Amino acid sequence: MKDREFYKSFFQLYIVLVLQNIVTLSVNLADNIMLGAYGEISLSGVTAVNQIQFLYQQLLIAFGDGMVIFCSQYWGKKQIQPMKKVIAIAMRFGVATAVMLFLVITLFPGQAMQVFTTDERIIREGVTYLRTIRFTYLFFAVTQMLLAALRSTEVAKIALNLSVLALVVNCGINYVLIFGRFGAPELGVTGAAIGTLTARILECAVLIGYIVQKEKYLRLKLADFMQRDQTLLKDYLKVLMPLLVFSVLWGINTAMQTVVLGHMNSAAIAANSAASNLYLVVKSAAVGAASAASVMIGKTIGMGDGELVKRYARKLQILFLLLAIAGGILLYFIRIPVLSLYDLSPETMELANQFLIILSVVYVAMAYQMPTNAGIIKGGGSVYFSAKLDTVCICLIVIPLSCYMAFVAGASSAVVVICLNIDQFIKCVPVFLKVNYGNWMKKLTREGNI
Repeated sequence: MKDREFYKSFFQLYIVLVLQNIVTLSVNLADNIMLGAYGEISLSGVTAVNQIQFLYQQLLIAFGDGMVIFCSQYWGKKQIQPMKKVIAIAMRFGVATAVMLFLVITLFPGQAMQVFTTDERIIREGVTYLRTIRFTYLFFAVTQMLLAALRSTEVAKIALNLSVLALVVNCGINYVLIFGRFGAPELGVTGAAIGTLTARILECAVLIGYIVQKEKYLRLKLADFMQRDQTLLKDYLKVLMPLLVFSVLWGINTAMQTVVLGHMNSAAIAANSAASNLYLVVKSAAVGAASAASVMIGKTIGMGDGELVKRYARKLQILFLLLAIAGGILLYFIRIPVLSLYDLSPETMELANQFLIILSVVYVAMAYQMPTNAGIIKGGGSVYFSAKLDTVCICLIVIPLSCYMAFVAGASSAVVVICLNIDQFIKCVPVFLKVNYGNWMKKLTREGNI
């Protein structure tokens, strides 16, 4: 009965989270398809800017994951007041980061773009896009922190509804303003930025309205975000610091694809954009599995049954592996139909096809190790393992190897993409050993380990 209840709760949360991730990423995919049809330079400029957004998002994910790891254990114990204090701490970190990024982008837009490309045309398009997109940062931070808080209580449907709303609004405005339809001005990348900004404001407003009017577990009020608890802050920081290392390194690793490929040729950066956006949509299955597993494992640890947690961890690994194989096969077979939607040069199209064949294989390794690592091990409270593993893989293997192959050995773009993703295979072994033979279950509610 416990297994049945666990799987029922897991799949209810998993399905909603996967759909939400797919819809959210479909916004970016639709943007890229529209901008790809508008022009490759515009597509490349927005892609470079989105690397800044990605790094920012990784920081917010760290703040949110730290919140969920703590709050899911308190949720298992049905203790709401500590949850509110942890949510307030995470929200302050999120808002402060949004404000700092806004100031940096406002003062140094050109310098930020030069990190990712040296092409003056791409830089100009990126700076134009940044002028508007920077205003989304604060709304996005508030939305992501509130959604993480709700996810801690196994509430995720509102996130899906918000993503659908953002998709409809963003795509509609983009279609009108990018191309100048229905008598509107043709704004190109500025039109894409206006669509994203409108969607971010709307989804934040709707979410706040939902929390005020309908949310029934946390019952958050503005006064709750003014609470301060130094003990919980110290506990949160102990979990947050390795999560920040993990998120920043992962963000750097992903951004390296644009940095390395962007300094090779313009076709490579456009091909990487087309391939990586489709890859990320399919990756939603793995991301959803990791998020759902993190909440469920944390909740079960909070309930205090260590043997039950171990059994769930073994069953989840089998599930992750099956989903990984299915996802890799799916990515391989849908690559041609999706790429045909783009208006790309033959050279760019061939590169994108090569990248997706490689990523189809990479996906199988990623979709096992990532949810096992982020969902079970990190969700179980063992956050330092992931930070150490990523530090070794990214700093000592991926970045040096990729830069050497791209700039010294003069390898092809396809070989460089393999090097940029080699860590997904390397991580499988230590992750398997840790979750099956190591100690990773830790109570964070100040009561010691299981």
